[in-house]
Amino acid sequence: MSSTTPSTASLTAAHVFRPGDPGYDEELAGFQTGFALRPELIVGATGAEEVRAAVSYAAGRGLPVRVQATGHGLTGAAEGGVLITTRRMDGVRVDPGARTARVEAGVRWGQVAEAAAPYGLAPLNGSAPSVGAVAYTLGGGLGILAREFGWTADHVRALELVTADGELRRVTADGDPELHRGLLGGGHALGVVTALEIGLVPVTRLYGGAIAFDGAATDPAAVLRTYARWTETLPDTLTSSLAALVYPDMPALPPQLRGRYVISVRVAFTGEAAEGERLVAPLRAIGPALSDSLREMPYTESHTIHSDPDVPHAYWGDGILVSELDLDAAAEVLDATGPKAGRMAVVQINHLGGALAVERPNAVPYREAAFLVRALYPLDAEGTAPVRALHARVEAALAPRTLGRAVNFVFGDGRRTEGLYDAETRKRLAGLKSAYDPANLFRRN
Repeated sequence: MSSTTPSTASLTAAHVFRPGDPGYDEELAGFQTGFALRPELIVGATGAEEVRAAVSYAAGRGLPVRVQATGHGLTGAAEGGVLITTRRMDGVRVDPGARTARVEAGVRWGQVAEAAAPYGLAPLNGSAPSVGAVAYTLGGGLGILAREFGWTADHVRALELVTADGELRRVTADGDPELHRGLLGGGHALGVVTALEIGLVPVTRLYGGAIAFDGAATDPAAVLRTYARWTETLPDTLTSSLAALVYPDMPALPPQLRGRYVISVRVAFTGEAAEGERLVAPLRAIGPALSDSLREMPYTESHTIHSDPDVPHAYWGDGILVSELDLDAAAEVLDATGPKAGRMAVVQINHLGGALAVERPNAVPYREAAFLVRALYPLDAEGTAPVRALHARVEAALAPRTLGRAVNFVFGDGRRTEGLYDAETRKRLAGLKSAYDPANLFRRN
């Protein structure tokens, strides 16, 4: 058998699984539980050579290849093909002099933050420490300090990549600028990234947290208006978002949140705490708060700003980038997804601009967007039909100012590709796809 079509014997036997094998279901398990994968073969890779062997195996048989680290961004159910799981590839190496970190494909952001902290450095991670660093970055990466430092993809120095021909490549802006550009924002559609070299920033602490209001006692539209006016006054060193959801009535939740419709504003500011207190004063003036966690903290506690759930569950969602925040439309979104929705919906409005708007040589589109409206819907026995109908109302309200959709926040609807890129970016990515994956091996990513 040729080197381009190896048998499964050439893969690491302990980490190769077929349906019915012991460990098959456990290997599939990820954060998203709403969509079933049943691959013909799972390869639990421990390094780049095993990824290369798995890609070659799939290419030799015309099988599609999917990649999973943590399973947060699962794009939907699928049968057959080859799934490469990268959770065992969990090495992090920090170079404090260069202010970089090399992170392997299975690394989670919490690991990177902990590894960088002893050197007075921090990664440009998102809100959840359990999210995989590589897939997040390939989708652009909207971090908690994004307005100050830009998209995480803007800070990638090099990528180690297995392409459809089974070649392991090191891709840099100097060595292969077009492929480097396409990978950053283009996701896993051009190959399997086995490691990234990313830039770190000299941040050790910040002022941040969340202030939450009772949506029954405080008019949600009024909170929204105050938040929108407030964002017009902010320095780029402050990144924020507004979130709205009806919390389930569960004993595991704090009593002040159970069953309530809660509007929260989340803040991350790298300036001094005293200045942070001055900046958030208009938020505190809205009225009595259910909770207020704004404080100075070490960067390694930054995940507490959002306190994202860490328990696997089923969900569907999308992200809509808008040129400006129409307050009437945004209030309509909150109204549609609030208590009257009859089901749980989590809406988050991220303030963009600042360094996010600076053009960079990569495939992250819609940098002119002023806000990102994210909607996430937990799934129940009714499946996706009700949440799709609810989200259609969100899309309709925002349509007049919609620029496109955010790749990082497409959960469970990966086959719907319209709006993910502007026309020029889509054209360039199509050219790269033809050059590096003409058989569309990576069509499920």
